[in-house]
Amino acid sequence: MGQTAPVSAFLWITVVSLAAWCWLLLCQGFFWRTDVRLPRRREPEAWPSVCVVVPARDEAAVLPASLPSLLAQDYPGRAEVFLVDDGSTDGTGELARALAERHGGLPLTVGSPGEPPAGWTGKLWAVRHGIALARAREPEYLLLTDADIAHAPDSLRELVAAAHGGGFDVVSQMARLRVESRWERLVVPAFVYFFAQLYPFRWIGRPGSRTAAAAGGCVLLRAGMAEKARIPDAIRHAVIDDVALARAVKGAGGRVWLGLADRVDSVRPYPRLGDLWRMVSRSAYAQLRHSPPLLLGTVAGLALVYLVPPVAVVAGAAAGSAPVAVVGALAWAVMAGTYLPMLRYYRQPLWLAPLLPYTAFLYLLMTVDSAVQHYRGRGAAWKGRTYTRPDAVPDEG
Repeated sequence: MGQTAPVSAFLWITVVSLAAWCWLLLCQGFFWRTDVRLPRRREPEAWPSVCVVVPARDEAAVLPASLPSLLAQDYPGRAEVFLVDDGSTDGTGELARALAERHGGLPLTVGSPGEPPAGWTGKLWAVRHGIALARAREPEYLLLTDADIAHAPDSLRELVAAAHGGGFDVVSQMARLRVESRWERLVVPAFVYFFAQLYPFRWIGRPGSRTAAAAGGCVLLRAGMAEKARIPDAIRHAVIDDVALARAVKGAGGRVWLGLADRVDSVRPYPRLGDLWRMVSRSAYAQLRHSPPLLLGTVAGLALVYLVPPVAVVAGAAAGSAPVAVVGALAWAVMAGTYLPMLRYYRQPLWLAPLLPYTAFLYLLMTVDSAVQHYRGRGAAWKGRTYTRPDAVPDEG
């Protein structure tokens, strides 16, 4: 009798976890599917002009693999690249000029904005400077792309055709992140999977939907909408600037589309767990608006949804409770099944799917660490620049 009550209680917890997975499977915008790619494209009769803005801080290591792909864009209209050297100390600006001279292609302008004023993140201050330079060319579109993003030769053409054909003010692609090291294989596909769970791609592009998000590595933005939504001034202190940009555009009445990329890739390596840990933890608590109740709810939710199923399988087998073990196994199976499409997208072995609870536990720890760093007053550091204000945390650039 003494063991029956705890087993019964844990069975109900496991049932709730299974119910949560059934709801996620069917009612969360089919977030787990990876078939949301560029929408129907219709080439315009006259190709609009585009200015590409690339904020870059100490990016000499990745520029040789990314910048030539931008300069080599096969775009029928007028296009120009503006790389903003955000106080680099590794010769980023000089290297960019040398690469342009060596490879040719689209015209390149290298600018420098100086140190950002109070209330601005470095990346958005650099973006502001790049947009100001581009404005003199009166472009119809702006492509905001990070310095670690490599584009296929037809990337810009496809983005503009998708925006034109669908009537979108923002067309954004989630670049395929690098997955080569052991830790990248374990953590990176889950990063995109969790992002899609929070912001289901199907909901973002749906007319009238309030869900808004973008992927900062590849954002095609209509220049007129940038002015109407006051981008980037309206989001100058945003922690997660791509999501903030999408929200500002939707708030101004614009249409946003986000999907997975086929031929837009990040070349930035994250070979060690510590590299990935810093990538996630520097903005995880900001995603929760620095709220202790939201943090506690997130930890409890992650535990219920991702950790309870495998624990139930082990505990049920140890206690001789077949119902607990079976329900836990069912929840674990649904979880692993929803992860399989993302593993296929990243061309990873499917046996990684049952390890998702372990990866989720790592993300739980990263989120808690993000809160700990916040309350210790250490702020978030990115390439030698530290932000201590809770509303001014760096994002990648």
